Amino acid sequence: MKESVKSIFDELLARRPELKVCRVEIEKAFEILVRSFRSGGKALVCGNGGSAADAEHICGELLKKFKKSRPLPAEVAARLRPELAARLEGGLGAVSLASMSGFISAFANDVEWECAFAQQVLALARPEDVLIALSTSGNSANCVAAAEVARAKGGAAIALTGRAESRLSEVCDVAVRVPETETFKVQELHLCVYHALCAAIEEEMF
Repeated sequence: MKESVKSIFDELLARRPELKVCRVEIEKAFEILVRSFRSGGKALVCGNGGSAADAEHICGELLKKFKKSRPLPAEVAARLRPELAARLEGGLGAVSLASMSGFISAFANDVEWECAFAQQVLALARPEDVLIALSTSGNSANCVAAAEVARAKGGAAIALTGRAESRLSEVCDVAVRVPETETFKVQELHLCVYHALCAAIEEEMF
């Protein structure tokens, strides 16, 4: 890990020292995501309620500039009108599964809500992709099912949960278990974790 990336995690833990217990898992999540993006993969992100909003937030930080300039790939810029290329940024593939309202409402009505994320993963995921599942309890059935399908398709799965061991921590490659149990406090720490991950990934990739 290069020094500029390490410093991002150092700064996170200086601000939120309670997250020191998660450092190994945060860095492992970073490594999994970087490996995916370098392989041409994408992040599929899911969660419920506030964690659904977090899923959209994560995708927003990956799809466009977060903290630093992201040049377009030269081969893409060469095929675009200069005035269009000048208004675009380098991006990383990310899809919020929680945002597919038409699909989710149809599948939940016709089949069942518990498998709505899993069905999207089944259709969208490739072996180079990574699922990020956010669940304050770690036991959201639809997130667990999505992680199971992601791994069955040869991809990786990362969980962001609260303190306790959970179904997600059992089925994912790594679980970042932030040291809180109340929903809003878990979500506050999730925000700090995924902002640091997005900043570190951007530093590494751009």
